[in-house]
Amino acid sequence: MKILFVASECVPFCKTGGLADVVGALPKALRQKRHDVRIIIPKYRAIRGQEFGIKETGEWVRVPMGWGRVETADIRAAKTEKGIPVYFVNHEGYFGRPGLYRGPFGDYPDNGERFVFFCKAVLEACKAMQFRPDIIHCHDWQTGLIPMYLKVLLKSDAFFQHTASIFTIHNIIHQGLFPKTLLEATGFSWNEFRMDQFEYYDNISFMKAALNNADQLTTVSPTYAQEIQSSYEFGQGLEGALRNHASKLSGILNGLDQDDWNPSKDPFLAAPFDSDHLDSRKECKAALQKSQRFTIDPSIPVLGMVARIDRQKGVDLLAQIVTDLLRRHNVQIVLLGQGDDDLLREFENDARQYPGHVRISTDFNEPLAHHIYGGSDIFLMPSRFEPCGLSQLIAMRYGSIPVVANTGGLHDTVIQAGSTSGTGFLFQSGSAPALLGAIEQSLAMLRNSEAWTALQRRAMNEDFSWTASVSAYLAVYRKALGRSAKSPGRPRSKLHRTK
Repeated sequence: MKILFVASECVPFCKTGGLADVVGALPKALRQKRHDVRIIIPKYRAIRGQEFGIKETGEWVRVPMGWGRVETADIRAAKTEKGIPVYFVNHEGYFGRPGLYRGPFGDYPDNGERFVFFCKAVLEACKAMQFRPDIIHCHDWQTGLIPMYLKVLLKSDAFFQHTASIFTIHNIIHQGLFPKTLLEATGFSWNEFRMDQFEYYDNISFMKAALNNADQLTTVSPTYAQEIQSSYEFGQGLEGALRNHASKLSGILNGLDQDDWNPSKDPFLAAPFDSDHLDSRKECKAALQKSQRFTIDPSIPVLGMVARIDRQKGVDLLAQIVTDLLRRHNVQIVLLGQGDDDLLREFENDARQYPGHVRISTDFNEPLAHHIYGGSDIFLMPSRFEPCGLSQLIAMRYGSIPVVANTGGLHDTVIQAGSTSGTGFLFQSGSAPALLGAIEQSLAMLRNSEAWTALQRRAMNEDFSWTASVSAYLAVYRKALGRSAKSPGRPRSKLHRTK
């Protein structure tokens, strides 16, 4: 199968969140199944051509942007370490900026126009590079117009006659909502500005365009797939559209890149370890305590958190219980993240008030993230909602036991610990007292070294590789193409193409 991944970010080239990890890892797993997988992203200023061996292809695309204006971009190319081709849409005006989506004063005001251009340029790049994908796998709102272009403007284009589109929702809170004045740039007519296409309260919604036009929809965990259809709280206004398309929506858990996250080979850790050699993990804990200027004492529990500092991640719930937790227990808390200024100030105040017990770091510090996973005893994820989450998967692989809210992908990946079973601790989402109770549960088990070691080993031996997820994605791809598992080579019928 020929598969084109389209996204606004991808590791190792650029990243603001988990989307980039998925776009970097899933193609590797698909390639191992002998599929022709390629990736296309914008060429941002931050992506250094020399570092990644990016070269000019000599191909250019012309993109009409409305009002008689045509923009051009050149297509550049590189390969990942695993040999996956990556294409870059290079346009200095749209992508030659300091940040991916925002500058020092907030979101770029022309983000809608930037990603209209990107969506159009991707389709033109397919033709320029003579790559006819069976599947165009689009990720998040920045790519949401592509399924609509395929269904509406390119429905008679022979080049894409046998191309199906998949759209993956990584976080429905980001929907790509822009004023209807953008319609001219999109190239769609006013006939398409309606509720069953991309009109949303008199605006244009990139994500709604994808929901209504993609051949198949996925999101990043089974529970989140149900949650986003259930209410406004989770669906953020698109729950009705999702219910309308429930038959084509699948929840598929993200996997974890086993090469990037491996405590037995992690160069950032003080000592390598695995589930059969947990004694070495004590060195990692001591190194973490030392780096945070904590008392180096193996008996003092270390609680870690690596997250965006905001309400979605439940960081405010942790802020509410820090004082009570420290009054009751001698623990050390280390946070790494950036985000809400008010919450950051709260934790900075806690760090000043409890200098031997609370530390917060707000820089982009990859080594410290690895130290926290490899050296903390307990890993906190009190999210109000969590589409999938990768941090709890990493924490388990590194032997840091997760305390998580019972929501989304956290519900699907963490099993409540008992005396001889389970992999972590769950609590009612949005409740600070419930968070405190779950932490105290974990601290009680931590005091039983034999039970705790067994819990760590169960967590570390969970299989969160991409293997199972790849099989699920391939089933979705075949469904989109109108294929059955018994006849993977059969093309889509004319009836399927025109639905």
